[in-house]
Amino acid sequence: MKQLLNTLYITTPESYLASDGEDVEVIVDKKCVGKLPLQNFSSIITFGYSGASPSLMQKCLEKGIQISFMSPNGRLKGRVVGKPTGNVYLRKKQFEVSLSESESLKIARNFILGKVYNQCWMIERCIRDHPLSIDQVTLKKASTDLKSGLKSIRNAKTIDNLCGIEGNLATIYFAVFDNLIINQKEDFYFRNRNRRPPTDFVNTLLSFGYSLLANDCAAALTANGLDSYVGFMHTDRPGRESLALDLMEELRGTMVDRFVLRLINLKMIKPKDLIQEPNGACILRDESRKKFLSYWQKSKKNEIIHPYLKEKMQWGLIPLIQAQLLARYLREDMDEYPPFFWK
Repeated sequence: MKQLLNTLYITTPESYLASDGEDVEVIVDKKCVGKLPLQNFSSIITFGYSGASPSLMQKCLEKGIQISFMSPNGRLKGRVVGKPTGNVYLRKKQFEVSLSESESLKIARNFILGKVYNQCWMIERCIRDHPLSIDQVTLKKASTDLKSGLKSIRNAKTIDNLCGIEGNLATIYFAVFDNLIINQKEDFYFRNRNRRPPTDFVNTLLSFGYSLLANDCAAALTANGLDSYVGFMHTDRPGRESLALDLMEELRGTMVDRFVLRLINLKMIKPKDLIQEPNGACILRDESRKKFLSYWQKSKKNEIIHPYLKEKMQWGLIPLIQAQLLARYLREDMDEYPPFFWK
């Protein structure tokens, strides 16, 4: 089983990254404020604007360490990654499948089955764990509707049909998302999904988490020899990592939504950690972004029994394993891509 290495997050905007032997240096105002061994990391994500030295980028390319450059609110600006792994036949098969709607639909259906199943299970667990703190009638109705939607997903005949079903079920899920927030409801409320920019505290946390997950999924696909830009459900668009967006669909609820709800309900993140700007946009404070990333990194080290492989592993490996299973399906080593059904 592949070892889960750490991700190095650089959140200070004026940080410049350089190399010193086998270490990465973090430099602020021409002074080294930190030095860490590169061998400890599988990726580096920086939210700064000062960049990285050519020597560090070369070291990372040699060691297979990906460097991602993000905006302060989590939007990917660019990525430095080594040469593609895997073989050309796998990527040719991926391209071939992406051009066939019927073949793409087989995979896309399973992505969405995993997504809706996991959302339904999240609601069921909330009903079980907090029976006196939530509106059970509303949540049970949503759970029943989502379960009914699983059959519709399996029967979807086209990608457009599947997207329509997924959109309707997402409306049902997000309509009750506010009910899953138990504490700090005066400040952390959810009315609807909004982004670019998010205009409330909950959407800010969700968007930031989704950006991190998308980055992890893209790295996982690349590590397994797949092209993260060629998707099966999300349409191809210049600059959009469509397959990463496909893969993360089934992981949104389990890896991001649950994480954000935990931050709020356990008061690990508080209203003072966010700012409402004059234009209505909501952002995390710089120090709070560090706090979010620290909790995110810790959550990835929690263990789970993979529902398909029946092996114990860390949550942070799930995108890598699902990408691996997708590659095995495309190589025709498996009859079907197995969705991630969380329990």
